[in-house]
Amino acid sequence: MIWATRGRTWGTRFLLDGGVARPLAIYESAFAGTDDSSDVFRHIDDMVALRLRDPEGRRDEAGRIILHEFVILAPDSTAITTADEAVARVWPQVDAEFARIWDASSATLPEGATSSDESETTA
Repeated sequence: MIWATRGRTWGTRFLLDGGVARPLAIYESAFAGTDDSSDVFRHIDDMVALRLRDPEGRRDEAGRIILHEFVILAPDSTAITTADEAVARVWPQVDAEFARIWDASSATLPEGATSSDESETTA
C-alpha cells in the first residue's frame, strides 16, 4: 500500500511506499484526473485509489483538512468493491501511527517517509 498525507506542521509525505521503487509514478497514475476532490474511490487496473478526509477531523496549521491518499495494490485491491470496504481495510492499519506522528516535525517523521520535495509529489 502507498500512503501519502501531511501533518499539522509538515507537508505532504509518502509514509508508506508499497515496497516499490517509484511510488510517485504509481500514485500519479492512480489519482490522475481526480483533481482536488476530497473523497475519491476508484479501481484503476489492479489497484484502488482512495482519498479520504482524516477520520478524526484533523487540520494543519493553515486550517486545511488533512487528506489521506492511499493506493491499494494487488492482490489486496481485488477484494475491495466499495469505499467503505477500502476505509475499513486501510484506516485501522495506519490510525495509531498517524496519531503518534501527528505533531511530529519533519525531522522526527518515521524512517523512510519521503518529503514532497524529495519525491516531487503533488499530493
